[in-house]
Amino acid sequence: MFQTIRDLSAKLFRSNFSPNYWSQLAWAVLRVVVGIMMIHNGIDKLSDIENFATAYVEVIGLPFPIFFSYVAGYTELIGAPLVALGFLTRPAALGLLGTMAVAMYHHILVAGFSIPYLELSAIYASCFLFFFINGAGLFSVDTLISSWLSSRTFALEEQPESIRQDSQQAADKSEEKVTS
Repeated sequence: MFQTIRDLSAKLFRSNFSPNYWSQLAWAVLRVVVGIMMIHNGIDKLSDIENFATAYVEVIGLPFPIFFSYVAGYTELIGAPLVALGFLTRPAALGLLGTMAVAMYHHILVAGFSIPYLELSAIYASCFLFFFINGAGLFSVDTLISSWLSSRTFALEEQPESIRQDSQQAADKSEEKVTS
């Protein structure tokens, strides 16, 4: 069971790699710049939450505008640095993609398909979609974690069967104590 969880965790952190280091460097620069630039959006929302709730969230008709304003603000304030670091990049990028999709909907509702209004949120949404699909890239915390998890999985696979069974029995006993 632990090996399955470890394998799934490794897949969550593993990026779709290109072996070209220049490409990976550009990927990292894009991730860091987009992540850092997005932080101020969360700070702006949280600094005047009631105004944001009235001007944006109520306009698109979401219930509980203050609650959703906090969700958007904290998603941007927490998710953006995670993307910049390349840590839990896919979940953070998914949350940020969601906030940008709502922002794009707001802009379309208010101004129609006006490029000046849609431009920034569409660019951010595209970047976060890229990171959600591809992961953080080679130069990231996610890659370090994925490498560590993969090496641990490989080390477990090379152990003799008797050692694996002993460690599995110990893990099962630990689970029994936790569930008891």
